Amino acid sequence: MIATTRPTTHSTASVSAAAPIVFVVDDDVSVRESLELLIEAEGWRPETFASAQEFLARSRPLAPCCLILDVALPDLSGLDLQKRVAVDRSDMPVIFITGYGDVPSTVQAMKAGAIEFLTKPFDGGVLLSAIRQALERSQRVLDRDAKVKMLRDSYASLTPREREVMVLVTSGLLNKQVGGELGISEITVKAHRGQVMRKMGANSLPALVHMVATLGLATALTS
Repeated sequence: MIATTRPTTHSTASVSAAAPIVFVVDDDVSVRESLELLIEAEGWRPETFASAQEFLARSRPLAPCCLILDVALPDLSGLDLQKRVAVDRSDMPVIFITGYGDVPSTVQAMKAGAIEFLTKPFDGGVLLSAIRQALERSQRVLDRDAKVKMLRDSYASLTPREREVMVLVTSGLLNKQVGGELGISEITVKAHRGQVMRKMGANSLPALVHMVATLGLATALTS
């Protein structure tokens, strides 16, 4: 199933206490066992499943992860499972493996965002390289989502007036103009602006502008 050529094992010293998870969905027990050994050797945590339904019953992990997926499965096909993962688990990149490769399936999988599409037997080094790429992508998505959640929590702490001031200030208006828009004094605008900067953790106006753009507030609140 996997060619005997093995890459040099990379150090796992940088792996956090919650090691990245590599999910494997394949109805062939020998494939699952081989991949489990390969994944463990790299210091990652393997979790194997014989069917798509078994995998879907597993709760969403809170660690970097990826999915090694067979195309032909006994219940839900690998391509159909990929569609579900793309909707519900954007932080889980997919790597396809198959006993036979056909162009339409490969094209469909890659268009849907698959990292790699490998035909058995495949080289272990190629698979491990794809897994590393997938886990790096997963970590980036998790980091981005965590930052957005922090911004949303900070935004939720603002008063309605502070939210209005934030959007107007980041739209390019001066304090005096913001006051005219809201019917309040320039001094009051400055006070609200200071509170906004503090609560949002923004050390500059450009930083606040970036936060507003990230949250999609400029369009939502001024349209």
